[in-house]
Amino acid sequence: MSRRTTGTPYRGRFAPSPTGDLHFGSLLAALGSWLRARSAGGTWLVRIEDIDPPREVPGSAARILETLKRCGMESDEGVLWQSTRLEVYDSVLAGLAERGLVFECRCSRADLAGIGVHGNACTGGPAAGRRPALRLRVPDRRVCFVDRVRGRRCQHLLREVGAYVVRRVEGYPAYQLAVVVDDASQGITEVVRGADLIDSTPRQVQLQRTLGFPTPAYLHLPLALDESGRKLSKQSRSVPVDARDPLPALRAAWCALGQDPAAIERRRTVPRMLDAACLAFDWTRIPAGSEPAG
Repeated sequence: MSRRTTGTPYRGRFAPSPTGDLHFGSLLAALGSWLRARSAGGTWLVRIEDIDPPREVPGSAARILETLKRCGMESDEGVLWQSTRLEVYDSVLAGLAERGLVFECRCSRADLAGIGVHGNACTGGPAAGRRPALRLRVPDRRVCFVDRVRGRRCQHLLREVGAYVVRRVEGYPAYQLAVVVDDASQGITEVVRGADLIDSTPRQVQLQRTLGFPTPAYLHLPLALDESGRKLSKQSRSVPVDARDPLPALRAAWCALGQDPAAIERRRTVPRMLDAACLAFDWTRIPAGSEPAG
């Protein structure tokens, strides 16, 4: 459950990874989170999750920010770059280690393939030359949260997920840790993002509790799927949003959010379309959508 204090000013965010240009699925998440913040009279932030150098595409972060600008969406505060916060993540990891809540694991994906979920201790022997990841020990119980669109969701972390990585073998903080630390640091009161991340939420809620951080509200948006039911993504080479003419993509994203097409149909510029969208936006119309195919 959310522990957001009643009356706390709304703070939302959009947090893309610079692994390619902004595609329609990411625009859908950006617009949904931006509209939630604007309709609540709150603050909307942009965070660049650039802590996976092997997957980053040179110049993509700048192009993402420029496309967002062309779409009428700019961060209300300075853009946060995760690559500048490595010492912060290391400090949090050190604190978890001091409490005995993490352990080294040298298991590869091949090692884990026959195990299923990973228990709270590494079962593999020492691997010559293989650097260890750090995994967080998880409780033997269900962790639940309420999603504004999809309702109550629960996950038994030990049985369904197991101890999960909080520092990768390359030495970089894992997504689960960085997102929790940054949401707390930026005072995020509601996380609005794609439904592909909904299964990660119990892990993040548990880590928030472990670190003594507040738990924001959550709203997971429907995914943009291709004809085979797979999520549109940079990895699937989804066509980037045309920054020269973003209105068609913005209109399509508005409709994908379950909003009334008539509310924006006569708006011929991005500013006018967004002004109308802010006035007409109703988050209760957002559909749950479909889960992505495997």
